[in-house]
Order: sequence, then structure tokens, then C-alpha cells
Amino acid sequence: MKIKTINSLEIFSGTVLVPVFETTAQNLIPIEFDGVAIASKVFYGKKDTHYLAEKKDTTYIFIGLGKSIDYKSLKTIFRRIATKEKDTFGQNVSLFLPEVFTEEQVEAAVSGLYLGTYNLGHYKKQEFHPFLNAEFELQILSDKNFSETINKAIKIAKAQLETFTLVDLPPNAVTPKYLANWAQEKGNQYGFEVKVLGLEAAKKENLGAFVAVGKGSDNEAQFVIMNYSPKETIPNLKHVGLVGKGITFDTGGLNIKTAGMVHMKCDMAGGAAVFGAMQLIADLQLPIKVTAIVPCAENSVDSKSFLPSDVIYSYSGNSIEIIDTDAEGRLVLADGLSYLIKNYNPEYIVDIATLTGSSVATLGYEAGALFTNNELISKKIQEAGDSIGEQLWPLPLWDSYKKDIESDIADVKNFSGKPVAGAISAAKFLEFFTQEHPAWVHLDIAGVAFGDDEFAKSKHATAYGVHLLTKFIENL
Repeated sequence: MKIKTINSLEIFSGTVLVPVFETTAQNLIPIEFDGVAIASKVFYGKKDTHYLAEKKDTTYIFIGLGKSIDYKSLKTIFRRIATKEKDTFGQNVSLFLPEVFTEEQVEAAVSGLYLGTYNLGHYKKQEFHPFLNAEFELQILSDKNFSETINKAIKIAKAQLETFTLVDLPPNAVTPKYLANWAQEKGNQYGFEVKVLGLEAAKKENLGAFVAVGKGSDNEAQFVIMNYSPKETIPNLKHVGLVGKGITFDTGGLNIKTAGMVHMKCDMAGGAAVFGAMQLIADLQLPIKVTAIVPCAENSVDSKSFLPSDVIYSYSGNSIEIIDTDAEGRLVLADGLSYLIKNYNPEYIVDIATLTGSSVATLGYEAGALFTNNELISKKIQEAGDSIGEQLWPLPLWDSYKKDIESDIADVKNFSGKPVAGAISAAKFLEFFTQEHPAWVHLDIAGVAFGDDEFAKSKHATAYGVHLLTKFIENL
């Protein structure tokens, strides 16, 4: 996609997008733009409405924003227009930016428009379409210079589109090796270092919990480590650590799932969010140091699979009693956290995972569950999420829940066995491996990473976490 700023539409032919804030429906004054007038009784800018008009070789799409609008709604509206009206889009698209638009609103509109190029039909026979193939020129009609904001918006959308694809592709394509290769390719492209530990290397590093989870699969587990520093030398850089769950498919292991297994290709959505965030952070050249770890494995059923009642050793040296092989995500995260802290010791740590159905039962599909004992960091990451529509809500980490992970035979057990407080006991398990790090945050995104919406008939990726992690880090 090419970007060009213009001052008028005198020689333009193509599609023009015109955002309109709501006016009074009874107002007799029509809405006018570039000689095209619409009676306010027909269209007056009501939120989630739009109106098409044609003049000569140009199609005008008037887009209703309501009286006021938040970042997520604006982004969704522009994605909807791009998706549903794609047949009117050709090689030339012009976006009018009203004077009242803020930089955040420009960012939301442009990134939403670009997300509208996404096509879930990765394996369908398709004809070339200039818009869907992102081979079009976007002309910006504005009296202000928003070029920096527009470039940022496109980078955000590109990272989210990559994440859509990683999560939506099937598990026979997205294996642990596929994710490791993706990281190395993007590291070379965007400028961050990548180190991958295969099975034998992971065994030598004593990543016992990680190795145990991947034992039952023919697809070799890959422990992906990424390091980013800005190209310019900047003194006293803050250091952030990220850990994402990269379970490319989760059968539940020998505690096999009895429902919902068809959607378990999404169990690497936390890891995908970290991958997308690393691309975006490097693309934006944020002035911060980031170390990210994504333990990638497939939890399969096989004679080699780890067993309920096994006792395994983690990278931290602590022993873990396996109560449930379907509580595997916390095992790979435990080794990821321990490895990160011992070898890199960042000032801030965020882990992100589609970890428990309990978080979905608690918060539904509107917010991720947030766990931390650091109130300042809790506030900062919630503010980052609220500003872009990726909401979080805090749940407790009280020590009274510690008994849920106490084991008679080992240092800790991986599942409480209780039908209550599952998200909390999972967070307490992870906390056990953080060595009381003062700025650790755990995000359980099981309800918000993969879901139903207007953009497809089946459940699909949301890219939740990519912008959230980046925004949080940017705000630091």
C-alpha cells in the first residue's frame, strides 16, 4: 500500500471515504462534501451507519461515527467498511480526515482500514483483488500533516495482520518449527536477534517442564528467544521481558479434551501476540530494550506423552507434580519465566497466554484477566489497554490461594483439581516461578484472543495483545 497526501479531489477517481460525526436528524441542512449532498433525514452520521453516493467516476462512502467515538469503535468501523464494501474499492482510495480528528483517531481509522484487507480464506482459490492484496494507493485528504501517525498506524496493522495469520492458519501448517522460522525471518527483516533452542538444546539447558509438554508430538518443540535494542545508542534503557504461550495445538494430552478441541490451534495466541509485538516494537524503533521468550510445543497424545501423576523438574530446579496434562500452558510458561529471569533479569515482565477457561467464565469475551501484585504496573497496563480498546480487569493473587498448588510429593502441583478459581490458581502457579519479581504481570487472554464477530462465519484471531503490549512498553 502506497500513501500520498493530497489537498483536493479535482483529478481523483476511485473511492472516497468521508467520516461524519452525528448531526441532529431533524436538521434541514444536508451533509455536503465535494459537491455531493445528502439529506440529513437519509443520513446524519449515526454510529455504525454508512451511505454510498456516486459522482462521475468516484464513489463516496459517508461513514457515521456517532456524536463521539472511542478508539476501538472507530477502528472497527473502518475495518467493517473496508471488508463489506471491498467491491467498491479499487487501486485508488482516498480518506478524508476532518479537522477535528486527533492523532489517535487518525491512527485508529487508518489501521482499521488496513485490517480490512485481511482475508481468512488462506486456502481458497482466489482471484487477484487490488485492495485485498494491499496493492492500492491510499490518498490522504487533510489540511494537517498526519504522515508520522499514518505510518505508525500501518505498522500497527501490519503486525496485527501477521498475528491474524499465525493464529488462523491450521496446526499442520503452524508447527513449533514454523513459529521458530517466522521469528528468525522477522528478526532479520525488522532488526531483532533470535535464538532458538531445539529439543536437544532444551534438554541440555534443563528446560524440563517445557520438554515434558512436547514429548508426545512428532513436531519438535522450539524454545524461541528474541532480543531487541534500538539502533541508536540510548543510555539507561529500560528493560522489559515478555513471555508468550506457544502451544501450537492442544489435545489436552492424556487428560484429553472432551469439548472445543477444534479451536485449539489458537492456544498459541499468547505467543503470537508476543511475536507480533516484537515485530511492531522493532518496526517503531521504540527506545527500550526487550527480551521475549515464546516456548513453542504441541501437546499431543502418544505413548511418549507425559502422564498424570508424573513428577518432572523445571528449569528453576523445582519439582512439579502433574495433576492434569491439560494444564500444560503454565508448564512451558514456568520454564520461560525462569529462563528469562535467570539469564536476562528484566525490570518488567509480562507473560500472556490463553491459559484458562476460568478467565472466560469470569470475564466473558470483553476483557483479559490481569494478575500482578504491583499496583502501579497494573494501572499502567490497564490504561494502555483502555486507550486502544484491549481491556483488562484485575483478579486477586492472595496467598490464601497458595494452598491450591501445594503438593505432598513435589514442590508444587500444576492443577488444583477444583472446579473453582482456576484462573487464580494458574496465576499462583506461575508466580511460584517468578522469584518474587517486583514488576511481574500475568495476562490470561483465553476469552479475547479468538472469537466470533462480524468479520467471519467461524471463530478467528483478534490479535489481542499485540498493540496492548506495544502501547504499554511505549508508555514506559
